[in-house]
Amino acid sequence: MIGASPWPRLLAALVGRALINPFVARDLLSMSWAFRRRDWWRTRPFLPLPDPTYLEWRLHTAYGDEREVPPVEDVLRFARWRRRILRD
Repeated sequence: MIGASPWPRLLAALVGRALINPFVARDLLSMSWAFRRRDWWRTRPFLPLPDPTYLEWRLHTAYGDEREVPPVEDVLRFARWRRRILRD
């Protein structure tokens, strides 16, 4: 897939990992729900997606560039870390 956007590839890799491991699925779903935009049901596309400004800020603080796409392992590591922090 030369020239393809890396976001769909990241999403596909995360879905693949979630299908293999239910614990990963739980962590990713929990994290996704926490990142959803407030009042997401009031604006199109009526999906619980993250606020683009917040996502850009998270990427900028983590990688120094808001256009950076995180590696799969970073996303999984953060989701695992978040679960552990919230459990304690």
